[in-house]
Amino acid sequence: MNSPSVEMPMLVPGTWEGPWDPQAAKCLCTSSALLSLPDAEKTPGYWNEGARRRLKSALALQPVAQRARNIILFMGDGMGLSTMSAARIYKGQLAGGSGEESILAMEAFPHLALAKTYTIDRQVPDSAGTGTAYLCGVKANAKTLGLSGAAVYSKCRSTFGNEVDSILHRARLEGKSVGIVTTTRVQHASPGAAYAHSASRSWYADANMPKEALRDGCKDIAYQLVHNTDINVILGGGRMYMTPRGTADPEYPQDPAQHGTRKDGLDLIAKWLNAKQGARYVWDKKGMDAVEDDSVSHLMGLFEPKDMKYELNRNTSTDPSIVEMTEKAIRILRRNPKGFFLFVEGGRIDHGHHSGRAKQALMEAVMLDRAVARAGELTSPSDTLTVVTADHSHVFTFGGNTLRGTSIFGLAPKKAKDKQAYTSILYGNGPGYSIRNGGRPSPSLHAAEDKDYQQQAAVPLEMETHSGEDVVVLAKGPMAHLFHGVQEQHYIAHAMAYAACLEPYATEPGCGTARKASRGTLCAPQPLLILLTLCVAAHVVGGSE
Repeated sequence: MNSPSVEMPMLVPGTWEGPWDPQAAKCLCTSSALLSLPDAEKTPGYWNEGARRRLKSALALQPVAQRARNIILFMGDGMGLSTMSAARIYKGQLAGGSGEESILAMEAFPHLALAKTYTIDRQVPDSAGTGTAYLCGVKANAKTLGLSGAAVYSKCRSTFGNEVDSILHRARLEGKSVGIVTTTRVQHASPGAAYAHSASRSWYADANMPKEALRDGCKDIAYQLVHNTDINVILGGGRMYMTPRGTADPEYPQDPAQHGTRKDGLDLIAKWLNAKQGARYVWDKKGMDAVEDDSVSHLMGLFEPKDMKYELNRNTSTDPSIVEMTEKAIRILRRNPKGFFLFVEGGRIDHGHHSGRAKQALMEAVMLDRAVARAGELTSPSDTLTVVTADHSHVFTFGGNTLRGTSIFGLAPKKAKDKQAYTSILYGNGPGYSIRNGGRPSPSLHAAEDKDYQQQAAVPLEMETHSGEDVVVLAKGPMAHLFHGVQEQHYIAHAMAYAACLEPYATEPGCGTARKASRGTLCAPQPLLILLTLCVAAHVVGGSE
């Protein structure tokens, strides 16, 4: 009788990955494996055994060529390669290890590519232009959402006729359930690209729009959230943009700065609830936890007036984590026999970097990875394509010849040329630039470990900036092998659409059977098809008279 697969404890960090296999475990029972980590790593056998296992796994890797029923796109806003590497170390150190040999859940995905992040008008991009690329499948101009490159930033009239639909929208048209999870406001640039068409990423509510844009007929992003696409699950922040000006916030009723901002008097939350059967709105973790998966078809959870709090600042009793929101979304969406599309954004990685607070940023990256791991437990790679990527990177780095096991937030072992200490983590620019008494201040290890410590920066800026290098795309599940090589960022949307037989690839080979099977017996013919049939019949009858 075979023993059940269980997770093996990591006896020697870095030497084993995946489920415990009693046969394969024999290779660990060597003299090198029984040694302590520093001693084991000094033996060639330690490295040869690990490489042999990975080679065996690579040789056995076969593409899953069937079509995907479900797609989950995880996006770490600002999660460049240096951030991923540092988050890996931080994850390992949080678990009590040295850190370097740790493995992120996303790093276990078998397929990967690099994506070029530039927008039509910028070498170094923003989150709106990149969001339009990986969600809508076209490169666009910075600061615009869901519009082609013909649209001009902040010019309302350039919106009309230049709209491009996201893969989320196309999935919903095919009958799939769709959802958005973010740690920012749900009207922010990245989630906004999934449903909005806006000449400015900053038009969160009508109060944020210029009079000319309102006069020309443009709608704010919050309005479009409720009206453009029938989204089943919406979880994140952004309450204040949904209610009339002066509406007291349920969590901060005494703080006018947190109240509703809408000038048009619309209560978009009430409008959304009234328009949908089986809809539920919640504003705290208790409310979300009380939602039974089989009792709702639509769930909107807005947990802060603006962005959600950093994980290191989060009140765990009142605000859900990205892991908990992701799980709730999947449990609701997966009830649809036709499948689902879910977009999950770890949006505050970006905010941590912009403020020069690396610990906040890296904890957000670790939490996104935990959400990736939990999603893997709730879905199957046989029918779910899971993709993890970033929209752009940051001018964030770590170096300084630090020793193995040094805290990722620690100091370099030697002082700089100015005879002052410096942290391993540094920024190319940002608010961490500081000159005191004619020189650079010397950081202390105690201060550098604080969650709000601002690492030093080379160039003084109010906010640290994005960087322009390529970002990683990791994938597993059906058609994951399509993610390979160095690609333009908009390719991501096309590969996902092809994998799930969504427009413009709905009639590709292998899609007819998959779509027919996914429709089931409950799906009535589409109204337009019925209308077309009636028109043809009327024409035939009229022609015979």
